Amino acid sequence: MNYFEKFLENTDNRKIFKWSQYFETYDKELSHLRDKPISFLEIGVYQGGSIPMWRGYFKKATNMTFIDIDESCLRFEESEVNVLIGDQSDKSFLNKVIENHGPFDVIIDDGSHMCNDQITSFKTLWPAIKDNGIYLVEDTHTSYWPGFGGGYRNEASFIEFSKRIVDRMHSWWSDQDELFPSDHKALNINSVRFYDSIIAFTKKENRTKPLHMTSVNGYITIDSRAFEIRGRGSIFNNDT
Repeated sequence: MNYFEKFLENTDNRKIFKWSQYFETYDKELSHLRDKPISFLEIGVYQGGSIPMWRGYFKKATNMTFIDIDESCLRFEESEVNVLIGDQSDKSFLNKVIENHGPFDVIIDDGSHMCNDQITSFKTLWPAIKDNGIYLVEDTHTSYWPGFGGGYRNEASFIEFSKRIVDRMHSWWSDQDELFPSDHKALNINSVRFYDSIIAFTKKENRTKPLHMTSVNGYITIDSRAFEIRGRGSIFNNDT
């Protein structure tokens, strides 16, 4: 029985709401940080059930911050737990959270689940993720619900926004400068992983362009010529 299974069997009167597949994703994405002195932020408190779950999981965390739009959630504040009241679509509020409590190793968005709110929060909070940090967005199935600003292939949905992040992560490989220019996000988005209703983004600060490696008889050569052609970051452009 893993941590989350044990936790669910020993909850108190603070109700927790999660989809069953989330717990496996949590373990995959967060277990390597479990015994480290991390800084943690979750958007969405509701009935307070995730506060003891995350406190128990990240026992060595030095900062545990939770935000919600509902002032009644202040009743869940306790020693070493910050509960802040504000709207996740309010950039000014989020910037104050960053200023007073950031940066963060882990951010989890379990807030309104509205696509526009998820996008606004990500754009505002991503700079506050530390190197090698993780940003998780839950309930991304709402990207397929028109009532939440989504809908299948709706460009305004968080799923489609995340697909564009995948493109940006690869932008330095493109040889179509005008159509698809290099994006600065290629320098710090290390990976984007899609799970059922959760998307995980990891940061790697100041990534360098990939190097091409060959090895023959134990002799290794490394070069970046593919990215130097025409001064463009493209491995496919081979005209000099």
